Amino acid sequence: MKVMHIHFGKEGGAERFFVNLVNALHDRGIEQRALIRPDRSWRKDIEKCGEVYEGTFRRISISRFVLSARMRGILNDFQPDVIMSWQLRASRFMPRYDNARRISRLGDYPEHLDYYRNSETLVCITPDIAKRVRELGWTRGVEVIANFTRSVPSEPIAREALQTPADAFVVIGMGRFVRRKGFDVLIKAIARTRDAYLWLLGDGPERENLEKLTEELGLRDRVRFAGWQTNAYAYLASADVFTVTSLHEPLGNVCLEGWGAKKPTISSRAEGPSWVMTDGKDALMVDCGDVEGLANAIARLRDEPALRAALIGGGQDTLTNRFSEEAITQAYIRLFETGKSEP
Repeated sequence: MKVMHIHFGKEGGAERFFVNLVNALHDRGIEQRALIRPDRSWRKDIEKCGEVYEGTFRRISISRFVLSARMRGILNDFQPDVIMSWQLRASRFMPRYDNARRISRLGDYPEHLDYYRNSETLVCITPDIAKRVRELGWTRGVEVIANFTRSVPSEPIAREALQTPADAFVVIGMGRFVRRKGFDVLIKAIARTRDAYLWLLGDGPERENLEKLTEELGLRDRVRFAGWQTNAYAYLASADVFTVTSLHEPLGNVCLEGWGAKKPTISSRAEGPSWVMTDGKDALMVDCGDVEGLANAIARLRDEPALRAALIGGGQDTLTNRFSEEAITQAYIRLFETGKSEP
């Protein structure tokens, strides 16, 4: 089995899952190659899994034709059984190659299906996204395959590395700094929660606004901007509570990271988390944008060790029963082999 990946993403949860799946497939004997953007920080994490090519795809540019010609050469040499594109831009670049299954993975709700004209099957990460695809008129294959996390035990980063007291109650959030991730809501909640520190891992266009909000709320001493971290698990291991505060979240890999690190999780009731998580069993759920509700949830976990322990256990059960690496990876392998993800 030979799989050619096309991935033009940048940095974030979707990229972490791409790295996870490529490595999981490699461990199970799948031969792979990948075309990615230049200078990705995670390139080193997939290099052992097969040859990696770099290229930049622009819709209206001579570089598009150069890259297309290069892809034809790669396909003629590699002769893959499967071509898998990741997200919109890569799916627009999907070649018309009849000797392979052509699969596109959707990590969000599509506005239209024009980018998938050369794709045979769409992989949706939640049933709700699959429903949206059908409503838009897609008549070819649709499969629902969720994400998994590949978190491994990690030595916690020393808290003094982020100027945080050893006995502080540390809340952590991760992702691209864009409005839909709701990090402003999280910062405002921290302002209402005594003795709580906040670590934010990531970067993006909203960073300046988030730093300004931190200053305005007088939180400079309790909020840390740690930037993108290749080994986020070291930071998760050192924190007390993991949060997902998205206003819109189809099913980011971030939804599973807290469970993978054995941390109690608080999440907004965005689309993906509402399908994945059960309030009071494996997470505390709050309404999207609810600053007071989020602050109350953080305070509960700060003050109730038994609740923290219960949510950690519930999260482990959910990971094992619904989102294990073995189950998700085997679903992809079945799809590659038969065109269907279910046995």
